[in-house]
Amino acid sequence: MRIFTILALTALLTINPVIAKTHIINNPSDSDLIEQGDYTNSDGKQIHRPAHTKSGKAPDGATAKCRDGSYSFSTHHRGTCSRHGGVAEWL
Repeated sequence: MRIFTILALTALLTINPVIAKTHIINNPSDSDLIEQGDYTNSDGKQIHRPAHTKSGKAPDGATAKCRDGSYSFSTHHRGTCSRHGGVAEWL
């Protein structure tokens, strides 16, 4: 039964990216973010791409504010905000 459950969950995550997105590290609420999308970090984990917020407030899971005003969800300091003017502030 346990193997069936694991296989069914794996199939569901593969078929439905909305459900799979809930398993992304530092997954912020997409409703406040302007830009969408993820990248695979050096650990092989899916991380939300840097994004601006509609509210202007730091979203849940943000680790840094970039100089262009976007928020990064990076789990490593190296390369954080590299295409966004560098880090303005670590959160």
